[in-house]
This record gives sequence, structure tokens and C-alpha cells, in this order.
Amino acid sequence: MDGSGMVTECGIPPGDSFTYVIDTKDQVSTYSIQGHINFQYADGLRGLFIIHEKHKPAAEYDEELIMTFEDWTADEFMPRMEVFKTIKTYMLPQNYPNGLINGIDGNKTEAIKLTPGKRYRLRLASLSMTFWFTFRIPGHKLHIIEADGVDTEPYEVDSMDIGPTQRYSVLLTALDTDEFNYVYDVSMYANFIIKAPVINPHNYQGLVEYREGAPIKNVPHLSEEEMVWPDDTKLVPVSKQSLLSADMSLKFKEGGHGTGYGITYFGMGNASYEPALVPALFSAFSMGDLALDSRIYGPQVEAHVLPHLKVVELDLHNPSMRDHLFILHGHSFQIVEFGPSGNATAENKPVWPVRRPSKWPMRRDTVVVRTYEYVKIRFRADNPGVWLLSEGVLTHFYKGVGITFIEAPDVLQQRQALPEELKQMCLKQGIKASGNGAGNEGYDLTGLPPAIYLDE
Repeated sequence: MDGSGMVTECGIPPGDSFTYVIDTKDQVSTYSIQGHINFQYADGLRGLFIIHEKHKPAAEYDEELIMTFEDWTADEFMPRMEVFKTIKTYMLPQNYPNGLINGIDGNKTEAIKLTPGKRYRLRLASLSMTFWFTFRIPGHKLHIIEADGVDTEPYEVDSMDIGPTQRYSVLLTALDTDEFNYVYDVSMYANFIIKAPVINPHNYQGLVEYREGAPIKNVPHLSEEEMVWPDDTKLVPVSKQSLLSADMSLKFKEGGHGTGYGITYFGMGNASYEPALVPALFSAFSMGDLALDSRIYGPQVEAHVLPHLKVVELDLHNPSMRDHLFILHGHSFQIVEFGPSGNATAENKPVWPVRRPSKWPMRRDTVVVRTYEYVKIRFRADNPGVWLLSEGVLTHFYKGVGITFIEAPDVLQQRQALPEELKQMCLKQGIKASGNGAGNEGYDLTGLPPAIYLDE
């Protein structure tokens, strides 16, 4: 399980507690912890979860440094979203967020202190809910060695571009002299919100300190076009896997709109995503053979049942004016192909070329799909359970961009049992802990709010 609200659990009732047991035997690297009930993640219930290697890491370094990036708004998320749900366009927010670096104002963060000649592992992690962050240290090269928990062969870049929930590790080799200090640059931006001077993008700077009081060296800046940026088709995992051959393919297109209750919704399937009245995992455990029928989960969860051990290809299209970032819970997937989607020319947007990995596809659990672009990803359905494909930009997920995968529910029922503690968490809150999406038997979905179906 991964704690997704009303997907794998009902949330911890007020005054109660619950112990999550995480097996770290087969996973190391950089992850995050997020509060998923009522989008508490956006209000600060978030943090890093780092699992260190028991033995020698894939890349050698002398010290480890951590930098987190957050967009922070003083107003609570849910009241703001009630207003946001009623609009289709993305205007500049009245209360534009502040950029936080390591939890404080991005211009007041403590210096990155380097010792000449040392090599550092710099963990760069976004805890953002909506905005992207770029990061660079002029005069220094960065070498990516990890993305979303997967170690990579070193890949040299000039600047990082980090979307919400994404995590990277880079090697930073300090210069051989402490004659000068340097300045790092961070930019917080969102391409689906109107640009405004100083605000979007919002730029921050901090000190890279080799020696206290040393003069700051002025390094000429490269243009964005001259810089080398992260590229999922160029990253190569240390643990290489051949390209999986797909047994089945599912195509989803973001950009549909639906209207209900006077509110505008988004989505990427037939209906705008909303959780059902019973967590989908509980339905998968309790509905017997009917758990193999996607209809019993309710139309608004956009359920798709995946057969055990089949290789699934997801063909994700974004023929819209907004970048999207997708997170697949429960799996690291192979990134197979990027290419153009929709009529970019009509909107004066770039037509993306088809891009594929050279041989060994990168694996990770997030992927950015730019405007008028598609991506194909593949994974083997070898982790029975219920897993979300969710939008990493919380404002988009809130408006309904999400899909539910019911993975091998027959195998799940044979091999596992739903802990009684999880059931009690629901029952204490008046939520049913069994039955279909409405908490009923069979196909009776009486009581489930109507789904919001999407147009083009």
C-alpha cells in the first residue's frame, strides 16, 4: 500500500495513530512522504524519506547535501481550490506562492558550503504542489546519478528542471581553489499560468561558499538554449533492463472538460476522477470474482483492471496548453517514447520530435509531458494492489486528472489480507470498509454521486 486517500485507506481518524511498515530491503534512494487526505500535502504535511545504501553506493562521493524546493501559500489549499474549480483559465493567483528552499524563504537559505576538491552528492527534491523549479550553479557542472529512486550512470547537465514530486541526485565536484565564492540560481515557474515580471518566473539566489568572506566570482550565464538539461531519453539506469514488449496498451488523453454542479472539471479518461465512497483497495479485497470487473468500482474512479504479470503500455497524450506531470504509484516504469500530440502548429507551439532511448530505457515513477506531446511508458503488472496514475500538479489532480489501476485483484485476494486496523480506520469515520464503490453488493451503485463525464 502507499497511503493514497480513499484509494488504499480512509485516513487516520483524529486522535488515532497508525504505524506504516516499509520494507527497505530492495529499495534505496530518495523518496517523499505526503499527506493524501484533503490534500494536506499542500498545507505542509510533506517531507523527504531517504533510504541509504547498506553497502557501497553506485557513485562515490565524500559528503551528502540536501536541497528541497517548495511552493508555499499561507492560505489553506481546500478553500482556494473551491474557487479554482469554477474556472477554466489559469490566471495569476491573487496570493502567489513563495518559493522555499530547505523550508525557508528562497533568498534566505543557508549557504552551500564546499571544500575544494571534494565530491558531493546533492539530493534535489521537489516538495512542490504546482510549480517547477530550475537549479544551476554557474561555473560548475552537475552530473545526474539518480532520478526518482533509480540510480543512473552519470549524465552531465548545466541546469536542472524539477517538476512537482520529482527527485534527483547529482554529483557536484568542488573546484580546486577557495579563491572565490559563487552564487546558485533557482527559478520557480509554471508555464500554464500567465507570465508576469518578477512573479512568474520568480527567481531566487543563494551563496556557494568556498571560504567565508571570499569575493563572489561573476560567471557569464549561458542562455537556456545553450544549456544541457535533464533528458529522460538520455538517462541510463545503472541496473539495466531490456525494453519490455507490451502485452496491452491503454491510451489516455488529457484535456477533456466536464461540467457538473456549476463546476469545471478536467480528466484523462471517460470521466473526471473522484474517489468513490469505499477505498478501491477495499473493494478489490471484498468483491470476490467481481473485483475483476472495473464497473464495480464506480465510473468516477476511472478503474482499469490489469492482468497479473502482463506488460502494460500507457500512451499518455497532452494536446493542451499546459504541461503535465504524471506519477504512477506502485511501480517504476520504463520511458519508451516521446512525440508530438495534437495540433501544436495551430497554437504556435513547437512540434516535438519523436525521441526514444538509445538502448536501455530509463525507469522512474514520474514523467513530464509537455504541451502538445505524448509519452509512452511500460511496466509489468507484478505488484498486485490498487495504484493511482495521478497528476503531480495538485491543482490539476484536484480538478480530476487521474486514473485507477486495479492490478491483479484475484492474485491480491489469494496472497494478502486487508489488515483489521485499516478497516477500523474507515469504520470509526462512518465509512464502509467493504463492498463496491458505493459500499453495496454486486453492481448496485446506489448512493454514489454521479460521475462527471468529459467532452473533448
